[in-house]
Amino acid sequence: MARTDERFRSAFNDCLTLVGQHQVGDSLPAETALAEQLKVSRTIVRTVLTALCDAGVVHWQGREKTILRLPVKADRLPLRGDYVPRDVLERCFLEWILRFDVPAGTPLNVAKLAKEFSVPPHALQEFLSGLAQTGLVARRPRGGWLLLGFTADYAIELSELRALLELNAVRKLVQLPKAHAIWDELDALERQHHDLAARIDTDFHDFSPLDGAFHMALNSVVENRFVSQFQKSISLIFHYHYQWDKKMERHRNEAAIAEHLTLIEALKRRDEAAAVAAASAHLLTSKATLLGSLRVNALIPSDAMPPE
Repeated sequence: MARTDERFRSAFNDCLTLVGQHQVGDSLPAETALAEQLKVSRTIVRTVLTALCDAGVVHWQGREKTILRLPVKADRLPLRGDYVPRDVLERCFLEWILRFDVPAGTPLNVAKLAKEFSVPPHALQEFLSGLAQTGLVARRPRGGWLLLGFTADYAIELSELRALLELNAVRKLVQLPKAHAIWDELDALERQHHDLAARIDTDFHDFSPLDGAFHMALNSVVENRFVSQFQKSISLIFHYHYQWDKKMERHRNEAAIAEHLTLIEALKRRDEAAAVAAASAHLLTSKATLLGSLRVNALIPSDAMPPE
């Protein structure tokens, strides 16, 4: 485990002990005083306070840190243990959301979900903070998280933003020098697409992870700290949507492989206009598939579907 993770968990548990020495309604000391008592930085103190808010132990607003309830043994974090990696957490959580088992407006129980996904609660909190950029979840005013859900409007807005980001990546990619690693990666992806196309009759289910790898590779050429995590979440959502609608799945995946190969060919020719046109066409197809998946899963009625 990382040292910062150790410090956080130790500070969190020490703060629980401190809270337990007070009464409900009491106020905790200022951040500076807490940092001195816990022997950690103010940054870690703020992370601890956020976690306490989400656990419903403390209400924190500005300088006021009011104790809402006394801690119990289950609130304490283990100081040792093995947890799933962040990329596994992302996939597990998105699979859970995108199965449509959880209705929009559902409060998320961080402690329960952390146990289900085998991660410390603060790691899930950090993930949810990043995911909040996509609009799937939102922080509740008094702590905790709310699932906002997946709607037709959400799908349309997400598709439009995805197009802006991905077309920008395509334009940047065609300008990259021959020595850039993306060209070897595209060669490998091209071979994988041809291989899957040759066995599409039996292995069409294998397209979903290949689609995710392809779009992640395209977007990897844009190094922008403000959109990188958002782009990753978008890619994961579109990666999973191929699993939602099983009707005509083989045909749809075969067509998407052909669209990918057309784009790869244009990129390798350094033909920006052709690459942008191919990417635009594929993104429109993907948007239509996403909306169709919502209809199939009865999240929106067919007569509420926007025109294609």
